Amino acid sequence: MIEEDQDLIDQSPPPPDPNPNPNPTIHPRRVSFEHGLLPIQKLVFADPIQTLAPVKQKLADAASNNRVGSGAIADALQISGDHARLVLETLGSVLHSEGDPLVGAKPEEVESVGADLRDLVLFLYIQSYKKLLPRTHKDSAAVADVWPSTSAFDGYLSALSPIQANLFIFLSSLNCQCPFIGELWVRLVYRLKSNSRQLALLWVFQFCFFFSLCFLFFFFLIILQLVRSNSRRFMPSQADDEAHQLSYLQKHLANIISLLAEPVEGEGEESLVLSMEAFEHLGFLVQFGDKGSDISPLSQATPFFANSDPDMPAVPVPASQVAPSDRGPCLIEGVSKTSLVKQASDLRGRSVKVVNCHDSVIYLLAPLRYATVHGCSDTTIVLGAVGKALRVEHCERVHVIAAAKRVCIANCRECVFFLGVNQRPLIVGDNHKLQVAPYNTYYSHLEEHMSEVGVEATINKWDKPLALGAVDPHDSLSHPAGVADAQAESAACVDPDQFINFLIPNWFNGEEIGSTKDNPFPLPDPYMAAQQRNLKNLEETRQSLRETPLEENRKKELSSALHVYFKDWLYASGNIRQLYCLQGD
Repeated sequence: MIEEDQDLIDQSPPPPDPNPNPNPTIHPRRVSFEHGLLPIQKLVFADPIQTLAPVKQKLADAASNNRVGSGAIADALQISGDHARLVLETLGSVLHSEGDPLVGAKPEEVESVGADLRDLVLFLYIQSYKKLLPRTHKDSAAVADVWPSTSAFDGYLSALSPIQANLFIFLSSLNCQCPFIGELWVRLVYRLKSNSRQLALLWVFQFCFFFSLCFLFFFFLIILQLVRSNSRRFMPSQADDEAHQLSYLQKHLANIISLLAEPVEGEGEESLVLSMEAFEHLGFLVQFGDKGSDISPLSQATPFFANSDPDMPAVPVPASQVAPSDRGPCLIEGVSKTSLVKQASDLRGRSVKVVNCHDSVIYLLAPLRYATVHGCSDTTIVLGAVGKALRVEHCERVHVIAAAKRVCIANCRECVFFLGVNQRPLIVGDNHKLQVAPYNTYYSHLEEHMSEVGVEATINKWDKPLALGAVDPHDSLSHPAGVADAQAESAACVDPDQFINFLIPNWFNGEEIGSTKDNPFPLPDPYMAAQQRNLKNLEETRQSLRETPLEENRKKELSSALHVYFKDWLYASGNIRQLYCLQGD
């Protein structure tokens, strides 16, 4: 059953044509835009070229071997040391060149290694990028509304239930009328109190009046629901995103090239030349070639650098010549009320997107580069090892279990994250009731996959989330005045007494069993103590039940009661889905 579901759901790009087009196509490098944007207001420039030109010069003066550390970044951009460190870590997670020292740097080496000045300038430039507006689905009534549209009431209404919010809006609209209606009613009763017939008619009028109010109230709820259903936001397709990113690059390419170029000595700023080495850094933003094909050096895919002497500076590159994507991500979309399993043979070394999945359990037990979870609800998602970055956005009541180098959480509600993460989890946007907890599972190939993508089990910063702005400056939505300066709501730690391990069924039959026998991330002392305490209580309860003398019919009654309580707990906690997976195994 699970294998059939996978065949239906897997929307990965098809394998490359055996006879590819000899003229390679151009694609934007999506990971830079999807995982490389930071909601730090001081990094969003109204005019990037005017702002970054002096910043580049200041960074160049402080650079050593053309590399800069967080101190120089903080000074040049007037940001805090923590934010400068975040810039380095984020840049390292999205760099195009695996050979760059920052990619493989250990946490204690990041500052000394620093970033290449040209990569840093490109990274800072695209912080001005505005994401594509979410589109309305053509059949919005059939799409689950897991996240309401942004409005001026979000700061207050987000804490209310839908009925409470609708009642608040309705009563607010009557606020100016109610005092007048009440006063009029008192005066009428006083004047007619001596006439019983007219008073009776007045009471009938009162009943009809309030009945009409109730009717209007429910009519208002229906209209509001229809308006909301027709304005649901739906994630843009990959083709839409890519076209939007490509348009941005075409518009800004001349400015970007001018920042990479250097003036010819003695000829002033007007004569700029671009060396082949500097040109290669455009690979941070673009790539040539068809999806799924091997990536060749950027300079060799263009006529002005192909077979040229790498030591010879070149004339400025025409903007019309550039603008490219690595192997497309595996798309898992629309999984509902089922379980889905993908292993290393399906996903090894790839990126994955989980989109609009509901009431399901999804296992992606593979070494991954990037992962995105968007618009999911009431779902448990287990990710193997994510070597670059994981982003979870616009989700509701989702449990995410992941071993990753970097995690970003945006605009989520009532979600729990069980993390083994090497960098501080980044929390941005409008979030509510988030919880974080230490990593709580394992499968036999987990440590092998972590080693393959560079996730370290000795470093886990799950309990040190970094909350930035409540509004993402990279989206194209308008926001109420003053909201842009608000701080995002951070995440609370799961109570150690509520922490439980998650069991992954054994789906590796027929494959070589890996070496992982337990959770590779050490549990903090309070969580370890709570687990030991729970195990002790369980054993004592078992012992007590074994030693209690009961008649056979009482034993059956006790067994039946325990089963009922256990079943209620399974449904209340959502663990019933995991039980279905175990039964399927």
